[in-house]
Amino acid sequence: MSYYFSKILQTTLEDAVSRVSEELKKEDFGVLTEIDVKETLKKKLNVDFRKYRILGACNPRYALKALEAEDKIGTMMPCNVIVQEIAGVGVEIAAIDPVASLQAVKNPKIEEIARQLRDKLRDVIERL
Repeated sequence: MSYYFSKILQTTLEDAVSRVSEELKKEDFGVLTEIDVKETLKKKLNVDFRKYRILGACNPRYALKALEAEDKIGTMMPCNVIVQEIAGVGVEIAAIDPVASLQAVKNPKIEEIARQLRDKLRDVIERL
């Protein structure tokens, strides 16, 4: 089982971030955090890295359900989506598969939430 869904687009990183953010909104996700890995690695380590962003996406209804079912589940939130530039290939967008990432949590309510979130995130990636 893969732990993510992905798609390659022929566009700029900035356009891909915008497009994925819009598609996430259609599934009631908001982007809570955006980490510019390239900028952070340059600043902290003086390393040149490719364009790479991590978007922390959250669907509040599902977050509430998960927190009510499992009080430590916040350690595994939000659902991360990456957008990275791959030289000679394009821009890859990849989203976590919540079912794969939450296998260690032995709670049937969490398993159902994870399946529903997987469907939403898969739909986001497929629509790009």
